[in-house]
Amino acid sequence: MKPTAKPAAKAAAKPAAKKPAAKSGSKKLPFAKGDYVVYPTHGVGKVTGIERSEVAGFNLQLFVILFDSEKMTLRVPVEKVADSGLRKISSKDKMQAVTATLKGRARSKRTMWSRRAQEYEAKINSGDPVAIAEVVRDLYRAAGQPEQSYSERQMYEAALERLVNEYALVEKLDVEAATEKIESVLAG
Repeated sequence: MKPTAKPAAKAAAKPAAKKPAAKSGSKKLPFAKGDYVVYPTHGVGKVTGIERSEVAGFNLQLFVILFDSEKMTLRVPVEKVADSGLRKISSKDKMQAVTATLKGRARSKRTMWSRRAQEYEAKINSGDPVAIAEVVRDLYRAAGQPEQSYSERQMYEAALERLVNEYALVEKLDVEAATEKIESVLAG
């Protein structure tokens, strides 16, 4: 790996950094302890710390992320943040795009469920709130509509949970209020 020269970033480096840490310490970390982040395949988590650990002979700096909804802790190497898709919580503008997507017309697909399920799963695991909103919109069933199959209902609930958790943080709502708001948008 070639070190990149960024004069402004070097000024933000910690003065007590050791020699091996100088390469990775010369960059400002994208997240701090207490930040909420989104990991594409797990949804919203909270950075609970930044630690150093030796893994397979490599000394790594890791973000420790707690996912309350899944009762899971994940450690992501700082150098792999971009590759992993880990990102900050969306902006209010992005949530407006989510609301617009939810208000849109559901796309009825004539393809087999197994093919649609793969597409929906890929959208959910992309971590993109607009793509997740498309899944929620397409799988939503109002009171007068036909019942969903078990697998459709499971996928709908998984997508809704991912969307609600991020929506609640951005809009500063609790999860129940965010769920009600999203479902009221869907009901039109």
